Amino acid sequence: MANLELYELEGCPYCAKVVDKLDELGLDYESHMVASSKSERDEVEEVSGQRGVPVLVDEENGVEGMPESDDIVEYLDEEYGSGAA
Repeated sequence: MANLELYELEGCPYCAKVVDKLDELGLDYESHMVASSKSERDEVEEVSGQRGVPVLVDEENGVEGMPESDDIVEYLDEEYGSGAA
């Protein structure tokens, strides 16, 4: 099963988009809720080099901190969706 982690923020529409895709694909993931203040998001910066959310970590596939909701949704579709091998 997938070993996914998602750094997200309560009420963030971009994060919700990624959560919807994870749910649609039936994927288990560990959620890390982050501080609303970007200056307090050290853990996000450690994994992705920036402080924005959402950020996906998929260690099993070498993804150490993927930002941008559109990129994450596309990655999940390709890696775990109907197009996956």
